[in-house]
Amino acid sequence: MVRYCVLSLTILLVAPLAAARTAHAAEAAPVTLRIAAEEARQGVASDGVHVYAIDNDRIGKYRISDGVRVARWQGERAQFPHMNSCTVVRSELICAASNYPALPQTSAIEIFDTKSLRHLRSISLGMGLGSLTALDWHGGHWWAIFANYDGKGGEPGRDHRYTTLVQLDDRFRQLRGWLFPASLLARFAPFSCSGMSWSDEGTLYVTGHDRPELYALRLPQAGSTLDHLGTIAIATEGQAIDWDPKVPGRLWSIMRGQAVLAASAITWRKDDRP
Repeated sequence: MVRYCVLSLTILLVAPLAAARTAHAAEAAPVTLRIAAEEARQGVASDGVHVYAIDNDRIGKYRISDGVRVARWQGERAQFPHMNSCTVVRSELICAASNYPALPQTSAIEIFDTKSLRHLRSISLGMGLGSLTALDWHGGHWWAIFANYDGKGGEPGRDHRYTTLVQLDDRFRQLRGWLFPASLLARFAPFSCSGMSWSDEGTLYVTGHDRPELYALRLPQAGSTLDHLGTIAIATEGQAIDWDPKVPGRLWSIMRGQAVLAASAITWRKDDRP
């Protein structure tokens, strides 16, 4: 799966806390395309030709060129209480799902055919580090976000600080894990991390639950806490995201309150990279 991030920016590669404070003052990355999609409640995925609007128990497939919905899937809410995000790998739409807000937290991976949106199979992860909210394929591995919350849907004894990034092998077995830095956790609270997508050049981008911000991260050279590189102001409110594999620098996200899929132009200057 190909991911792109062009060279130019709206990202602020300064001290992480200063970056977080500055994001709201910065001009939001411009939205270049909007597609109305009634399923745009949890997130979006893209294969470059179509975008997939994700809701808890339904998915809509929309053609980017004209915004027409060409396929739709609806599941039973009891079986699909909370699909949060998806990513396209070859001919399959791979989705992160959980039983949120039920307890104890359980997670599953739901897999669909991208052409027809037919549900192909389910991989149960059972109970684990939290609720699976995001999943991406990068560098020969799966990467998963397990969310934790302060209130609704949170496990007793765990709060948003327990949100974890996990590296998995191709059979979804855990290999390594990292926590998020304090600068991001303060932006997530009282919710958690809702979106994740790796860029082609190897930067991890994540979003929270409701702030109009995109966070750039990298794996640390030592220790178990991710490095926060900077914060980008965007026009959409958190939730699940996906880089467009055909248009460099195009990030898909959702305008949840408007039921809209939005493409933003994210730029990055090479000389600003750490």
